[in-house]
Amino acid sequence: MLSAQDIQNFYFLGIGGIGMSALARYFKRQGYPVFGYDRTPSELTHELEAEGIEIVYGNDQLEIGEGRLKIDPVHTLVVRTPAVPEENRIYTYLREQGFDIRKRAEVLGLVTRQLKALCVAGTHGKTTTSTMIAHLMAPTNAFLGGISLNYDTNLLVDTNSEYVVVEADEYDRSFHQLKPYISVVTAVDADHLDIYGTEEAYREAFAHYTSLITGALVMKQGIALEPRLQPGVKCYTYGMENAANIRVTDGTIIFDYVSPLATIRDISLGVPIWVNIENALAAITVALLAGVQEEQIKQRMASFKGVWRRFNIHVNTPRVAYVDDYAHHPQEIATAIDSVRKLYPERKLIGVFQPHLYTRTRDFAEEFARVLHTMDELILLPIYPAREEPIPGVTSEILGGKVVEKKDLIPHLKELIANSQEPIAILTVGAGDIDRLVPDIAHAICNL
Repeated sequence: MLSAQDIQNFYFLGIGGIGMSALARYFKRQGYPVFGYDRTPSELTHELEAEGIEIVYGNDQLEIGEGRLKIDPVHTLVVRTPAVPEENRIYTYLREQGFDIRKRAEVLGLVTRQLKALCVAGTHGKTTTSTMIAHLMAPTNAFLGGISLNYDTNLLVDTNSEYVVVEADEYDRSFHQLKPYISVVTAVDADHLDIYGTEEAYREAFAHYTSLITGALVMKQGIALEPRLQPGVKCYTYGMENAANIRVTDGTIIFDYVSPLATIRDISLGVPIWVNIENALAAITVALLAGVQEEQIKQRMASFKGVWRRFNIHVNTPRVAYVDDYAHHPQEIATAIDSVRKLYPERKLIGVFQPHLYTRTRDFAEEFARVLHTMDELILLPIYPAREEPIPGVTSEILGGKVVEKKDLIPHLKELIANSQEPIAILTVGAGDIDRLVPDIAHAICNL
């Protein structure tokens, strides 16, 4: 890797990704010129441009060497995400020109080694739990996997804090690049089998990850993981048995946190969905280990607003409620469905799912179908391919629901609502570009 003194610019391949954009913002705040490429514009790339980051779209490599960016291999570190395919023309051009190209995980790993890294790993709950930890500890440093609704950003910077909160992504074994001081592991349900091949290999990656922890492991009780801890590293477990006296009052979930570390009574959950109790238990444990006072934990948990696309309620009228969630794994979707059912038990539930990746759809087709068909009506969008090429025979149709094109989704939803004799709850889920439809869906149905 280029030495720190040689780096004068950063160029991000796939800058519109949530993790990439946080790193880009970080180096921009450090005073570096930051440039980037993404396939298409988005709300996030527009925000980056407004912050002074120059971005090109599409595949015109002349925008780099001979165009307006004027970057060179001697003074520019290129950071890439695996979502950008090897055959991408700009990526090919940069390789041919001899640029130093590093994965996002490598660069984030270097940043985390400068501070005490509070990491959150696991198949589910990483983004919400890490964002909770950041809010409990603020002001602090944080690289988040989603947009915090408290701070309207995925990056927090505080030069006085000795900590950095990091979402530890297992895709492509990225989390092996980190040096966790304290880490949560929320779940090890198999995912990314295109990378790992087997469930055993997936869990082995988590076991190796635990060997990198230097301070403490905070692990969900009962998960299929045998930690491989260094001598002196402590292990704490959490689960619903650590939440006592749970009650729901005026739409708010209140509980007592009970563990060997502390007993904190009457914690009010800022985002009142059941799964957030366990996320909160993990976050509180990390905060206590990092020295946060109990009263601050209570105040911050009550004021936690959540994360964009993590069970956001956009419409809630007597006629129709609309919830959007990032869930893209069968277990995550099951959790989202359960939460909607508990919030709106008397409503007909219509689900809209955009499958993410051909390989994930193929590998979990049976599980997806079983979970999705627990809803009263299912609408499927075409598979979002991301980095992948189509696989013969793998389409949304194999999940067994009605498939509509994105352009037809809103008229179809409006027709379903108009013809329904009962109140409706709509749940959109998926990790592709379904998020770009959310504002239009909310606008179209809010007055129905």
